[in-house]
Amino acid sequence: MQTPSKEPESSSMTHEEEEEMQHDISKLRDQVQQVSLAQKGVEAKMNDVEAKMDDLKIDLKTYMEELKINMNKLLQEMVTKG
Repeated sequence: MQTPSKEPESSSMTHEEEEEMQHDISKLRDQVQQVSLAQKGVEAKMNDVEAKMDDLKIDLKTYMEELKINMNKLLQEMVTKG
């Protein structure tokens, strides 16, 4: 990988070029800030989704335990009756 060569110190940017560069830097900073905010929003949504999934896991586990208990009761009734 080659490193870009530096321009000689004697060359200088014009005032317009400097302003354009500052404008470009400002635009890039704005874009970075927007991406950062978007990323934070996505992370917050992902945390919400993970929390909801955890709740669903707990609900499913509870449901499965209740189902197991009810199935055992039903089997007990079937065995005792017949």
